[in-house]
Amino acid sequence: MEFHIEIPDHKPYDAVALGLNAVDHLIVVPHYPDFNSKVAFLSHTLAPGGQCATAMVALARLGLRTRYIGKVGSDDIGRFQIDSLISEGVEARDVAIVEGAETQTAFIIIDRASGERTIIWNRDERLDIAASEVERDAVTSGRVLLLDGHNVAASIAAATYARDAGVPVVLDIDNVYDGTERLLPLIDLLISSSTFPERMTGEADLRAGLRALANSFGCRFVAATLGQDGALACYRSEFISSPAFKVECKDTTGAGDAFHGGFIYGLLNRMSVEETLRFANAVAALKCREIGGRTALPTLDEVDSLLAGTLLEKHAG
Repeated sequence: MEFHIEIPDHKPYDAVALGLNAVDHLIVVPHYPDFNSKVAFLSHTLAPGGQCATAMVALARLGLRTRYIGKVGSDDIGRFQIDSLISEGVEARDVAIVEGAETQTAFIIIDRASGERTIIWNRDERLDIAASEVERDAVTSGRVLLLDGHNVAASIAAATYARDAGVPVVLDIDNVYDGTERLLPLIDLLISSSTFPERMTGEADLRAGLRALANSFGCRFVAATLGQDGALACYRSEFISSPAFKVECKDTTGAGDAFHGGFIYGLLNRMSVEETLRFANAVAALKCREIGGRTALPTLDEVDSLLAGTLLEKHAG
């Protein structure tokens, strides 16, 4: 099944993202601690992350030209975040440094046995992006625009500019924010967490929730990521289930961000809907090989090897 979505060819960047970044403290524990208990951690890692920023790094690793727009604080980890983007080849000149603000931080507790994680985070309100700060030329400088919907007014402005310029808009969303209902009609391709459709539509059944999102807001493609169960999409009133790849999982942090990066890669390379979902699942699975949201983001050769089965065969041997 084809997407039938027009994508502009002549742009300075393949993908542009406006949204969140964060710096993560990743703490691996032998088991998730019970309430009012103590447990010795096995390792602690400081690593860059954040939905939109990590998706742009994923695409850069796959060989595409990417640009990230966001804000960091004037602290050391803000500089750490910017340096991490630059080192990956992501254009970061649109990352604003907010004097006196603290960069978004997360403490992520990772269960060693399963690789599943719990996130405890905080974001300084001074990092919010106002609609008036969104520059038309910047958000339309890519062939695709990725948003996370956190700053709703800014996301609406960016999506409006993109739509006027013929740039398709992808949304990565897991929470319902004040004004989300005004953003969704501007989205071409919506890929949410598994719980978002119910929270947005009231439909407890995932398929009914995805269908309701498409029908109520006019999104051309809607999908939900399902962790170890892969992804489920609704396109042209048909449901497409795409299973996850089985890998040795050390940390699921950033798997959804990696999925969005892989999805955009497939979209830009004119893959079918089924091929795009499979490619995105492969990128997400390979990310889970190491601790951190970006550590194991794969190269194109690694994704191709997993898709061909040779990477799994090598590991099995």
